[in-house]
Amino acid sequence: MSLYLLLNIGSFIIPFLYSFERKMHFIGLWKPVFLAIGIVAFPFIVWDIVFTKIGVWGFNNKYHYGLTLFGLPLEELLFFVCIPYASIFTHYAYIHFFGQFRLSAKMVKVISIGLFIIGSYFVVSTFPKLYTTVNLSVFLILLTFSLLVKKNYLAHFYITFVIILVPFFVVNGLLTGSFIHEEVVWYNNNENLGFRIGSIPIEDFVYAFNLLYLNLILIERLKPIFLNKRKINVK
Repeated sequence: MSLYLLLNIGSFIIPFLYSFERKMHFIGLWKPVFLAIGIVAFPFIVWDIVFTKIGVWGFNNKYHYGLTLFGLPLEELLFFVCIPYASIFTHYAYIHFFGQFRLSAKMVKVISIGLFIIGSYFVVSTFPKLYTTVNLSVFLILLTFSLLVKKNYLAHFYITFVIILVPFFVVNGLLTGSFIHEEVVWYNNNENLGFRIGSIPIEDFVYAFNLLYLNLILIERLKPIFLNKRKINVK
């Protein structure tokens, strides 16, 4: 089994099995969750294909089976299912067990505005580094959305994202070369800031936020359609 496939399965399997737990009953959210994952995956995969083609990043043949689609390994495609599922499960599990602990609207606004200012600075100052520019531009759009809409999704998500960063350091660390001889995914440092935490480009943290938060927004928008607006213990 390839290392990349093993990381995907390892990330996915425990949240998947625990989804059948009766009290949380995460399988009750499967329709909006998997539909959201599929919808969000599409533009991210297109982005992935383009950036792979022009050399912003690429994949080490030693760590995947060699089955590719439009230049992307099969394991990379599975990444956009396995990692969002595990992360979104973590988000809703936190709400199920600790939902009373959330950030105030004022705190969310302060954090979001602070991140928006920082992101705007780096978009302007590092242009036209492709990974940094595109990634942060998506991030700024999401923050703008959050500041304008009434739904305060970030009250919990800022907390759960920090929790998600724990397994993120392990999985993405391995993908980018921590603890192994060569990286699974390599990056062209001419197209990013060149600053890494361990072996992880700083932009990957923003990329993870964008991917997961887009999934969360869409799930919340789809829930009333599939759940007939019945009350469930997730927000």
